[in-house]
Amino acid sequence: MSRAKILIVEDDANINNMVCEALTKSGFECTQSFSGTEGLLNFKTNKFDLAIIDLMMPGMTGEDLTAKIRETSKIPIIITSAKSELDSRVNLLSTGADDYIVKPFDIKELIARVEVQLRHLSDSSSQDQDNDGKLTFKDMELDKSTFEVSVKGQELQLTRQEYKILELFMLHPTKVFSKQDIFEYAWDEYYIGEDKTINVHISNIRTKIKKITDDEYIDTVWGIGFRLAKQ
Repeated sequence: MSRAKILIVEDDANINNMVCEALTKSGFECTQSFSGTEGLLNFKTNKFDLAIIDLMMPGMTGEDLTAKIRETSKIPIIITSAKSELDSRVNLLSTGADDYIVKPFDIKELIARVEVQLRHLSDSSSQDQDNDGKLTFKDMELDKSTFEVSVKGQELQLTRQEYKILELFMLHPTKVFSKQDIFEYAWDEYYIGEDKTINVHISNIRTKIKKITDDEYIDTVWGIGFRLAKQ
């Protein structure tokens, strides 16, 4: 298996070298850039699986570089910065970054975040079977470009939360999800222990599927949560 390729963009040579050394020891292949413009040049001339970008750099800032990368690529981007204000983090995450870590950071935490982002990328890629945003499971197809779900060619009339629940399951077809996992993904809010909400939505999805087929699509894993039915 080829090693994941990481683009490091950091103008502080000590930090840049530390990150590169730690990631290399963890099995990644790194390309170092010491400015935003050098980072952009490396990005345009090489293929990367993930980028780690410092926010505050002279010339092209990390925010500008992130925007440039997002024009042509969806690779995960982790921002590093001494800025810890919530508004700064929220703004970056809403304009293209996938994660944000505040300096000074623990190198082990950074590596863990890199691994999480690459795992998410791998899970999504393995499910985008036609490379067009479509996920399939049994006779069900979910189209991420149109937000439509169909079973045996018949469209399901779903609420936003019902759609998000099925999207989560189909992105990770072998994983069991707790009610907290499902709620925080589908509602994008912190879970406060409202079991009934999840149960009702799962029941509604099952009812809508049953109108088309008797095949089971969602299993209850007692004491844990829910998952796609085993094929």
